[in-house]
This record gives sequence, structure tokens and C-alpha cells, in this order.
Amino acid sequence: MIYHALIRTHRISSKKKIRSLRAAAAEHDVGDLIHVGVPGIMYVSGAKEDNYHLAVRVEDTGKEMAVIAGRLDAVESVKDFGEAMQEAGLWEWWREGMGYD
Repeated sequence: MIYHALIRTHRISSKKKIRSLRAAAAEHDVGDLIHVGVPGIMYVSGAKEDNYHLAVRVEDTGKEMAVIAGRLDAVESVKDFGEAMQEAGLWEWWREGMGYD
């Protein structure tokens, strides 16, 4: 079962933190898509593990995202991020998570 999580922050800009995210994606074999800048957005897709505490519940959407496990990809704009979510069939889920609905 593939789980999806959407994380929204004020900004993602630290190159050190982005390197840490890349390392974590590889270590935990999850796929990540991020928007660097304001707002900071991160989408994570992978198998659920029970060795961490979640701030919010992840959701099994029944869909797979075109992110590669163990890799972090970045997009240039929020529009590009939304297009990736739409292509993956996660448009409504993403819009709700971003507070657009």
C-alpha cells in the first residue's frame, strides 16, 4: 500500500535542509517532490513505517505518484507542483491540503 503526505511550510530555502531531505528520501526509500521558496511544499509517497510519530494522519489515496522512490525532485513553481499533482490524479486532495478549497 502506498501512502501520501503533503507538508506545507512558510518556506523551504536552506541548501543544507534540502541535502538532508535528499538523504532521507534515499535512506527511507520514499519519493519526494518539493517546491523550494515561498511557500515551501513537500509531497512524500511511500510505504508506511511504524517507527515515527506523525503530526497528521497520512492518507492512502489508492493512487501512485510519478515520483521515484529514494529520490527528491524539485519544481520551479507552485503551478508546476499543482500540475504534477493533477497528472497523478491527486488534484482535489492537494487543493484541500493547501487550503484552496
